[in-house]
Amino acid sequence: MNVSDALKKRVSVRAFLDKPVPDDILRKLFDNAQHSPSNCNVQPWQVYVVSGEKKDVLKEALVAAVMTGKEPNPDFAWKIKYEGIHRDRQFGSANALYSSMGIERHDKQGRMMSMLRNWTFFDAPHAAFFTMETYLNIMGAVDLGIYAQSLSLLMAEQGISSCMQGALGQFPDPVRKVLNIPPERGILFGMSFGYADENAPVNTTRTEREPLDQSVVFFS
Repeated sequence: MNVSDALKKRVSVRAFLDKPVPDDILRKLFDNAQHSPSNCNVQPWQVYVVSGEKKDVLKEALVAAVMTGKEPNPDFAWKIKYEGIHRDRQFGSANALYSSMGIERHDKQGRMMSMLRNWTFFDAPHAAFFTMETYLNIMGAVDLGIYAQSLSLLMAEQGISSCMQGALGQFPDPVRKVLNIPPERGILFGMSFGYADENAPVNTTRTEREPLDQSVVFFS
């Protein structure tokens, strides 16, 4: 699979098979991702990958934290409120997702339960948490985004599906406790990954992309 095919094939998957990625493939994926570019080659990412029993312990801790009803307390500024065309695209994405699952707009309970699945990792066998030292701010965030994109394409090449999740950075306290993450290191976001359940309706979700002339300006 070439890069173009991997990019077009990759979609956000929200239902996985109970089939772990073999350890040798897992390690090779993350080893290859080390070649991602970063500003001044600082390589700010520190990634925590959870599987098996540790993942289940963390899942229970995250769900418990979310179910308290307390406000999220992310390590970084995630409280952006989209406006204009960005808000339209956000609503379009949500509509595509809930429509694929047959959840009506007025079904608040159904939407809440669907949202809660973020913190159960959509039943994926693995989850990754992308962290960096908090002082790095936006420069580190750019590098982590590049790294995560590289990783997701490497996974697509191997037939492994993923879902990037800002939600996994919203309640950092249980993650920090279970994974023993030092206080100076912040959790930016996370990713659930594994082998997709091709029969799950939610995995039929597809979103639109803007035409080229709406996103890129060429000068010559």
